[in-house]
Formats: sequence, structure tokens, C-alpha cells
Amino acid sequence: MSSGHALHPEALADLDEIRDFIAQKNPDAADRVISEIFDTIRGLVPFPNQGHRRPDLSSRPLRFALVREYLIAYAGEEKPLWVVAVLHGRRNPRIMAAILKGRE
Repeated sequence: MSSGHALHPEALADLDEIRDFIAQKNPDAADRVISEIFDTIRGLVPFPNQGHRRPDLSSRPLRFALVREYLIAYAGEEKPLWVVAVLHGRRNPRIMAAILKGRE
């Protein structure tokens, strides 16, 4: 893949939900947030270890990057970089852990 990253099908659904939610009040803001998330993902490709670990959310070697209030969960050791989920950072950590576990 030329972009150097791929998204789990449910991560694509996460992005659709984020965009739809924000767009209800401000479509332009929704586009900006989604662009920032993709910009961050593209920036992770050459430097996949820049994200932080969250052992409280996953025992897998996932890393996390923050964009505004959203956490990008990704497998930096995968080629292409594999985005597992994009989650709101204020979600209950147990729910986030369950979502990530379900995407193994």
C-alpha cells in the first residue's frame, strides 16, 4: 500500500461515526477533525514508535496517538501500519479495552 497504513474495517466505521456526530453541528469542523486524524496517521508511518503504550487498554503491543480528544490505536510493528481503532478519549477505559479486544 503506497500510503504506508491500513485501517481495520471497524476503524473506518469509527471515523464515519466521529464525522457524522461532529457534522450534526458543524460539517466543516467534522472535515477538519477527520483530516487531522489522517494527517496524524500519515505522520506515524515513518515514526511508528512515537505513540505511547496503554497497557491498561490492551496487552497487545499497540500504541496510541492523541488527536484532539480522539485516541488512534495502532499496531506500529505491522507493515503497513495497522490502525485498529479511533476512540473518544473520554470513553470508559473498560469499554475501550473491550472494543480493542474485539478487534484482535
